[in-house]
Amino acid sequence: MGDIDNLVSQQLRVLNIYPETISDGLGIRYAIYLAGCLHHCPGCHNPDSWRPDGGSLLTEEMFNQIVTEIQTNPRLDGITLSGGDPLFRPEGVSLLLKLLKKQTGMSVWCYTGYTYEEMVQSTALKACLPYIDVLVDGRFDRELFNPSLAFRGSSNQRIIHLHKNS
Repeated sequence: MGDIDNLVSQQLRVLNIYPETISDGLGIRYAIYLAGCLHHCPGCHNPDSWRPDGGSLLTEEMFNQIVTEIQTNPRLDGITLSGGDPLFRPEGVSLLLKLLKKQTGMSVWCYTGYTYEEMVQSTALKACLPYIDVLVDGRFDRELFNPSLAFRGSSNQRIIHLHKNS
């Protein structure tokens, strides 16, 4: 089975795609929102994304369209994965990240309710880290909500640059 067939078999579900956004990381980004979240943070701005059966299944055609849109847009500074929690299905997301990096060469931001420390303790979550340039980690905490924070909702969430030049 090839990488794309393997990716499709992972049953990732895409809630939404924003071909150009400036709110999901530094610069102009191609944002992919994935379905499913176990954190259920009170005050979440996107509770409809918690459902693992939301959105549309990621197909080979959809993946190829995403790659084409990224490759043909010279304005893009990178890709962002959000959701839900994109790491709801970490094995599938690890492969998605690997293929996106390989086929586009773009920087990747990833938003997750998991902390970096939780990720490195989990084999499945840790496998995603080599393909993420900037990790925005931690559950949203409405008691720590601060609308003036750049690219995050609450002050407990961190923006972690995982690789040099990210």
